[in-house]
Amino acid sequence: MQPDDRDQSADHFLRLIKESRRGKFKIYIGMSAGVGKSYRMLQEAHALLKSGIDVKIGFIETHNRAETHALIDGLPIIPRRTLFYKGRELAEMDVQAVINIHPELAIVDELAHTNIPGSKNEKRWQDVLEILDAGINVISAVNIQHIESLYDDVRQITGIDVTERVPDRVLHMADEVVNIDLTADELINRLKEGKIYDQAKVATALTNFFQADKILQLRELALREVATAVERKIETSLPPNGQIRSERFLASISSNPDIARRVIRKTARLAAYFNSRWYVLYVQTPAESPDRIRLDIQRHLINNLKLATELGAEVIQAKGDNVVNCIMEEVEKRKVTTVCIGKPHFNLIQIILRTFAFNQLLNRLSESDTDLIILS
Repeated sequence: MQPDDRDQSADHFLRLIKESRRGKFKIYIGMSAGVGKSYRMLQEAHALLKSGIDVKIGFIETHNRAETHALIDGLPIIPRRTLFYKGRELAEMDVQAVINIHPELAIVDELAHTNIPGSKNEKRWQDVLEILDAGINVISAVNIQHIESLYDDVRQITGIDVTERVPDRVLHMADEVVNIDLTADELINRLKEGKIYDQAKVATALTNFFQADKILQLRELALREVATAVERKIETSLPPNGQIRSERFLASISSNPDIARRVIRKTARLAAYFNSRWYVLYVQTPAESPDRIRLDIQRHLINNLKLATELGAEVIQAKGDNVVNCIMEEVEKRKVTTVCIGKPHFNLIQIILRTFAFNQLLNRLSESDTDLIILS
């Protein structure tokens, strides 16, 4: 065995040890606020407490909902940490206190929450990962619109730019993902009864987010996400029957910021569905060398490559004047089964210049038994 092989073997075993010590992670997911995620978490906390499990609330957000708030009684709460921000006294979950007290299980609500500046971590999902790494089990909750790879879908459905998002890899780390489901009519009735927001906000909510067609589409996204999580769990838990092709996706992106983002997010969804490794490839052509590319385009490119990393991709940056050759080199090197590209937006001259390159890519992929997906 070569030294590199021994190092990789040791690293693999170290990862196994860390994973065995890591706490179990359960996520309640819902199509929107008000479906009952926090309520269900607190119900489960009471049941576990009665069974002798050391349960403590790390953070819960009741949004002044009476039925949810009533369930806090009888549950031990770890005091929050007070921070001053812009002249106001605000409270956040005390991550270090949770780790020091070390309950068997911590309830941590609002997984997508952005922490107050000055907190240990920028995002609450980062707090949760730290608590899990300390060997503490966690139950948390998130709405479907906060899942990173669904950003474009959610914005198209709701017209809302969701700024607080959770990387898909956090959901993939969960040992259990449970959907809290309501029909659109049930959710709207809860809103009208004042069980989600104060009555003063109900009329505005009904004309914006809480419309039946939007709720139905978000409900479908939530159901699909949980179904995918279940399939992923089955694939990783059960022994494989026979030799099945191991899917590997490669998203080839350009410096076009909008197309690149869509290709990255859609490929992330495909990779999650197949529970497969995936890569994002950017080929820097001479026309996009650092001294020629516009600064705003360069900034968008850096952000898109960062997004790809957050979604679990391995980012590859190559240089060359022949993009097809660079793609094929990575396909062969990394045993890629599917290449994903964005739908071209060419004018007539570009079509004439680039058709040959596109046909070349098609021919070379077909020779290597690699699929090509053109993402709209």
